[in-house]
Amino acid sequence: MSVAPGLDQRRSLSGLPKAHLHLHFTGSMRHSTLLELAERDGIRLPASLSEDWPPQLSTADEKGWFRFQRLYDVARSVLRTEGDVRRLIFEAAQDDAADGSAWTEIQVDPSGYAARFGGITAFTDLVIDAVRDASERAGIGMGVVVAANRTRHPMDARTLARLAAQYAGRGVIGFGLSNDERRGDTTAFGPAFAIAERAGLALVPHGGELRGAAHVTQCLDHLHPDRLGHGVRASESAAVLDRLASDGVALEVCPTSNVSLGVYSTLEEVPVRTLTAAGIDVALGADDPLLFGSRLAGQYAVLRAAQDFTDAELAELARMSIRRSYAPSDTVSATLTGIEAWLSTSGEGS
Repeated sequence: MSVAPGLDQRRSLSGLPKAHLHLHFTGSMRHSTLLELAERDGIRLPASLSEDWPPQLSTADEKGWFRFQRLYDVARSVLRTEGDVRRLIFEAAQDDAADGSAWTEIQVDPSGYAARFGGITAFTDLVIDAVRDASERAGIGMGVVVAANRTRHPMDARTLARLAAQYAGRGVIGFGLSNDERRGDTTAFGPAFAIAERAGLALVPHGGELRGAAHVTQCLDHLHPDRLGHGVRASESAAVLDRLASDGVALEVCPTSNVSLGVYSTLEEVPVRTLTAAGIDVALGADDPLLFGSRLAGQYAVLRAAQDFTDAELAELARMSIRRSYAPSDTVSATLTGIEAWLSTSGEGS
């Protein structure tokens, strides 16, 4: 769609309807909530999560990832009660709704919270109920992705895949695999993904972020993803780009996260245009706003500022996000209509 001269790049990006397909549970927490809960329970936060927030991170080596994971674990530790979990999810829903998301898929590894909340089943029940309540209160559609941790044994992933399968159609829409992709054997997680696939769940593992294009191929061969978390390193191989396009695998790209973790040095380098030019659908995501300091609309804003994306190009990314979501068909249709309405208006928003 053409845009009248002088109107482009002035529309409010929070007013652009979109879907959020890459958001981690603990990482979605508001910084103010982290500080409040830590103070309540006398938890001493490292400076990088308090006065020096957001933290300066790089995962160029395993020590860097360890530091990142340590901050994540500290943040997780402030979630002590059912009310804390419900608050986190409701605030995440509010924040995404304010950023224009009509549908959010929030990813969680129940095993990381099981000890404090009565086991993986009890915690999953709590999350699903909290998501249902938050969705209604915030006026936003939501689904849950159960994610395994690739630093744990693949048998643990099978347990989580069976758990996710039990909730298919009852709040859980997908199965993922997260944490440092340089750890573990990707092929060993194939059986867990086969369990999820038989249950009809979306398959959405991480890959192609900290490892290169060859690891994207491993994910395609053994995990059969519908979408790939990150996947940006596929840009290093024309053959892998062609494979992603021909297999119809979408990528969840998180620009701010990519730069914060040292995958790229600058926002200008994040290869969104390379990926879309290859015929690959890209859905922008915030990953862990608590650690990277930027939420969903911010991902669109950095492409506008750093890569001169036009409003028409940003609208197409929004279309890709909702089309590649697992939202109900009426939500998809209404969001696509809203995107067209956004393009037909002018404004002075950010």
